Amino acid sequence: MANYDYLCGVIPNKNMMKDSRIHIDEEANRCLLCAEAPCSRVCQHGNPARALRAIRFGNKQWAGQWLAECTDDELLAAEEACIHYDRPIRIREMAKALGRPSADAESLPSLAIDFCGLHCQNPFFLASSAVCTNYEMVARAFEAGWAGVFYKTICLDDIREVSPRFDAVAQQTHGDFFGFRNMEQLSENPAEMDFDILSRLKRNYPDKIVIASIMGSTEEQWIELAKMAEKAGVDAVELNFSCPQMRLAGLGSDVGQNPELVTFYTAYVKRSVSIPVIPKMTPNITHIAQPAAGAYFAGADAISAINTIKSVTMNERGAVTEQKTVSGYSGRAVKPIALRHILEIAKNPVMKNIQLSGIGGIETWRDALDFIQLGCQNVQICTAVMQYGYRIIDDLTLGLQHYMASRGVASLSDIVGEELPRFVRPSDLDRETIVYPKINRDICIGCGRCYTSCQDGGHQAIEFDPATRQPRIVGTRCVGCHLCRLVCPTGAIATTKRIDKKK
Repeated sequence: MANYDYLCGVIPNKNMMKDSRIHIDEEANRCLLCAEAPCSRVCQHGNPARALRAIRFGNKQWAGQWLAECTDDELLAAEEACIHYDRPIRIREMAKALGRPSADAESLPSLAIDFCGLHCQNPFFLASSAVCTNYEMVARAFEAGWAGVFYKTICLDDIREVSPRFDAVAQQTHGDFFGFRNMEQLSENPAEMDFDILSRLKRNYPDKIVIASIMGSTEEQWIELAKMAEKAGVDAVELNFSCPQMRLAGLGSDVGQNPELVTFYTAYVKRSVSIPVIPKMTPNITHIAQPAAGAYFAGADAISAINTIKSVTMNERGAVTEQKTVSGYSGRAVKPIALRHILEIAKNPVMKNIQLSGIGGIETWRDALDFIQLGCQNVQICTAVMQYGYRIIDDLTLGLQHYMASRGVASLSDIVGEELPRFVRPSDLDRETIVYPKINRDICIGCGRCYTSCQDGGHQAIEFDPATRQPRIVGTRCVGCHLCRLVCPTGAIATTKRIDKKK
């Protein structure tokens, strides 16, 4: 398989004509990710659904292992069993294109890592949210392989939720969305009930990390909740300074936007308990490093960032008795914003060696890796679990372990923050060299998308011949912006070597 084809996700089957190539990623993205998948139930010697899920969550290189032992009859039966509303997933062609993954001669490295002095089996935690609201849910997540939980925020107020409370910014495919808006607040359980749940979880799963998320409205409430958490035997306490949709003023992000309150409440809690204290920052602020620094100087053991971003969606399906409001936005769309906030905290010179728990748009192991390489010892995941379930932990761990093995990295802590030195100020970037794009004619299908975008949104550096349907890059006009690479639907545009700009 050509390396370039692999990176693009276009895996040509040698027995097919060029026009019959199957795009592995696109075909896997069509999969509905069924519960108790019919395609797998008819395969005695394989698991097509698991293979498709592996591709969907960034493990295409290893997906073939779940199809390699299937007979031709089983693969045909799997396609016939597919319940896709449009057309069956092309499982037989995918099996041929994927082939059998080469045997992994190396044992995969451990994902264990220490966070706030706590030994974690891996860096993957459930974020404080609807994905962890009772004992049964968290227990199932632990059984699936999650290392820990930041339990849904506990408070002393009466929480009354609205209906409906969720909305989504969707792609064209039903059931898939890249942005998620929620109006959910905190745990509706009495505080005593939640702390009993946390106590039982820690007792029954001593190797897992159980963290209580709390929110008070006064100094006395913060201290009371923190002491209740410590008495319950949890490993640490997270201070929710960040929820954007509290119905009462002076709570959630109202606190997180005030560095003085963050400092004071963090200090109150630190003086009251001996377990690690982890303030959670709001992204609804211009300079997140200011409240984070306040928490740091108050003695915080780590920082969680970020919570959801204040947002508005206009869909009527998100209205409550025909009324709408501002509430929190999450999902894969917020990941670049979350990374920016993590970067600003990690690069702040006054917060030396601060530990970080990263949150925001994490769906695959590659997403998690981005946060780890910017300095996070662990990551918290919510929206992806709400979409796909606890089962995504399989591919989160599989992908990260194989990545570490491919680099010869023995300990996850060795790559924490390794990308930080590469981030500089815009004024420090190299402006004297250029990287030109180049077109791979074997992959280009002649759609002309690069031409259209360059003409109307770039520098008019691509010509297009309608007769041959071949684009051509005009070097004298090209400024190396690479818009063409981003819009190409087949990944047919690569790069040349970086060279000096002509004077």
